[in-house]
Amino acid sequence: MTQAASAPTSVHADLLARIQQGHARVGVIGLGYVGLPLAHALHNGGLPVIGFDIDPAKPKAIKEGRNYLQHLGDDMITSLRDSKRFEATTDFGRLGECDVIIVAVPTPLGRHQEPDISYILATADAIGKTLRSGQLVILESTTYPGTTRDDMMPAVFKAAGEKGMNLKLGRDVFGAFSPEREDPGRKSHNTRTIPKLVGGLDDASTELAAAVYRKGISEVVPVSTAEVAEAAKILENTFRAVNIALVNELKAILEPLKIDVWEVVRAAATKPFGYMPFFPGPGLGGHCIPIDPFYLTWKAKEHGRGTRFIELAGEINTSMPHYVVDRVAEHLNNHGKPVKDSKILILGLAYKADIDDVRESPSFELIYLLLDRGAKVDYSDPHCAQTKAGRAFDLHMKSVPVTPESLKQYDLVLVSTAHAAFDWNVIAKHSKLIVDTRDALRKFHGELGNRLKLA
Repeated sequence: MTQAASAPTSVHADLLARIQQGHARVGVIGLGYVGLPLAHALHNGGLPVIGFDIDPAKPKAIKEGRNYLQHLGDDMITSLRDSKRFEATTDFGRLGECDVIIVAVPTPLGRHQEPDISYILATADAIGKTLRSGQLVILESTTYPGTTRDDMMPAVFKAAGEKGMNLKLGRDVFGAFSPEREDPGRKSHNTRTIPKLVGGLDDASTELAAAVYRKGISEVVPVSTAEVAEAAKILENTFRAVNIALVNELKAILEPLKIDVWEVVRAAATKPFGYMPFFPGPGLGGHCIPIDPFYLTWKAKEHGRGTRFIELAGEINTSMPHYVVDRVAEHLNNHGKPVKDSKILILGLAYKADIDDVRESPSFELIYLLLDRGAKVDYSDPHCAQTKAGRAFDLHMKSVPVTPESLKQYDLVLVSTAHAAFDWNVIAKHSKLIVDTRDALRKFHGELGNRLKLA
């Protein structure tokens, strides 16, 4: 790939003017948990938007006014559907219509915990096939530092070159990275109010990308390079992963000492400085925290550096489903029951409370581990009526109702996700045994007695 031009060009000036005047058309690739709310925010900021996705069900749902992401509500979808400035499509041949292209596609891990940027590269190839002068390409997918400059944009220009287009970065086409910071279900912040980091592959690209986001986001924070923005996102999620690992390890230490780890964390949180509370759980979920630290680890190894601290945190967090299943076996054994042939109900399939997002949810691992030990397992989740095939799991299960009658059929109830929609009074009263990984039943501790085990 040719080096970026050092000075602003007329192409840059024209594109900047189009953005600032609200005339620049934005294409958002990936209408999932990141792309859909971003498309909505930019649309609300006055920009015309085309949403792209390989899954035809998403554009179809938008056209029908159905939000396939429950936590965002139907109002978001209907406002987009009814607007003349928004449309959704699976036709990637229309990318050439867009002045700005934002990429929000998955970045999973491979079988050996190595980064899988195949979705980014496939998207880059599609962008390159319709590339033209006057376009800005922004990557939002979380990845290791250097991906935008060394992987994505070269793939874009390679595909463009195969089509006979001779375009130069920083003169004709611009590139930047801006990390997504979505937290599905959070009420205190949304896409518009979460500060947006922006780092370009050159100063002109940074200026253009910042101008785009200022249309839909309250605070935009430019940084010196795309690599700084990429590394900042990795740091954010590694920070969380490491601190969650700390409390997960603390939980395992305090359990034989008969000390309540949740009470300990809350007690420490009364200190008004120098401490931030993190709570233990059955394992890490969501698309970011279980994955992103391994991207940094891989990149460090590429440069001959070790990441012992991060790798240890990863080992602790990935071991938590096994720890929980051991506590289940222990609790059943203490009441004269083996795991084999026991009927177990897992409460919660989503990775966090009150949403339908099951990406990387530890509940799947819990189900498989229990099935492997011979248990008969069901799950209940008011937000997830049935399981869907994922990259790692395909359970073919449906959610079962939680009622006094149904609870009595199970030898043990395992709390994996503390949805507010669960009737915890009914669960406490009618469950034979409970293993609680979320401290959801605290107010029932006295009532439950030895029927309850924290894990």
